[in-house]
Amino acid sequence: MSAPVNPAGSSSESAEEPASGIVDDGPQFTSLSTRAARQLATTTKSEPQMQAITSRWLLKNLPWVDVKGGTYRVNRRLQLRVGRGRVTFDQNGADDIKVIPETLTELPALRGYTDTAALREISAKFRVREVRAGQVLVDAGQPVNEAYLVVHGRFTRYTVGKYGEQELLGVITDGDGMGDEAIGQADPLWLSSVRAETAGVVLALNWDTLMAFVDRTPSLAAQFASFVEQQNRPMNRRGEADVPVQAGHVGEQTLSGGFVDYDLAPREYELSLTQTVLRVHTRVADLYNNPMDQTEQQLRLTIEEIRERQEWELVNNREFGLLHNIDYGQRISTFSGPPTPDDMDELLSMRRRTKLFLAHPKAIAAFFRQCNRRGLVPGTANVDGHEVPAWRGVPIFPCGKIPVTQQHTSSIIAIRTGEKDQGVVGLHQTGIPEEYEPSLNVRFMNIDTTAIMNYLVTAYYSLAILVPDAAGILENVQVGWVPE
Repeated sequence: MSAPVNPAGSSSESAEEPASGIVDDGPQFTSLSTRAARQLATTTKSEPQMQAITSRWLLKNLPWVDVKGGTYRVNRRLQLRVGRGRVTFDQNGADDIKVIPETLTELPALRGYTDTAALREISAKFRVREVRAGQVLVDAGQPVNEAYLVVHGRFTRYTVGKYGEQELLGVITDGDGMGDEAIGQADPLWLSSVRAETAGVVLALNWDTLMAFVDRTPSLAAQFASFVEQQNRPMNRRGEADVPVQAGHVGEQTLSGGFVDYDLAPREYELSLTQTVLRVHTRVADLYNNPMDQTEQQLRLTIEEIRERQEWELVNNREFGLLHNIDYGQRISTFSGPPTPDDMDELLSMRRRTKLFLAHPKAIAAFFRQCNRRGLVPGTANVDGHEVPAWRGVPIFPCGKIPVTQQHTSSIIAIRTGEKDQGVVGLHQTGIPEEYEPSLNVRFMNIDTTAIMNYLVTAYYSLAILVPDAAGILENVQVGWVPE
């Protein structure tokens, strides 16, 4: 039986071929079928597409410094005020929580202390204490009887204002310490009150017990004495060694003399790298290069992948990435969880000439929800012809490389850029052998015995924060929907 005939007199193109593989001639066509015509036609095609390509706003907005020697040294004035880090804990149950002794050196008074045995003994003296939501942990003006380390939870530091109102001074979260700032004071008092906003756990250390241990441990006593002496040296408001100057005097006053002291151990950044070996079969390169060069397309997508990883490293690398290298003094936590306009203002106020915010798209959406609740409309900024959202005139760029934790929290980064403004700079080296793009080269390696051509593709880069306040982070940003 012949195939069914459509009104135009041609058989349906969707008709199945017989199982024998012999095609029935069917009715005679009066014109060339589209199926036959496609065999001679040239297909219009796109280049190979890649979903993982992102805007890479961080790479585009960083000023890049050409590091000819492969190493970049950041010279600074001598810093006298020791920065505060965060301790970490070892938890083996609800009541078996201990601070890891070596991380106690993140506390300013113990920075650089090397007596591991003494650190272990201090660690063993902390006691676990659970705190309920709303509980006041310390009161301003009361004697410091204990030092605390926050295991987990959110605590608000506050005080009473000039006219009796309550003023919030900041948020204390996991890994932060309280009380060690009283070292060297005869009768230390709490300068602000601390209240638990959520249920949490702290480690408490009796102050008299600590002082008694210091008295019988000469190395620890010397460490504390050195810390107190350093904190009492003249310094400017940023904690740098002071330069004596005089102003407003009249007559023939004898002027004070001094000099600007430098840090004798400045940090150096070596260029990091991302590498891969691109493999292309010679048969593909020889026979399938029209209309698109197969090697060129393979190389283009490989470079896109390398640039994506480069931006990930600039954000997440433990040696130089922003999330791990921004000073702890430039980190603040959200007051209530979601990123509010107040939180963004606080982050913005911590530095001059902030050039950009970086945030995960979910964090940006969470910020917009808080603006909607207040009836606020964030502005926009024109960046290279692109309209991007902005807050107080500072553009907010999406960056999917900033992680979202399992607790649905993320971070928002604020950056000042450029060497001239003592900001954040990208580091690379141009003019390298066989350079394909700035600081990226493609080097032919060999053709192996399987007729595979191998190309080594390498990108060199790093990132430097010139002064601590060049970058800051808003942490513990809740990105999930919070009902009113």
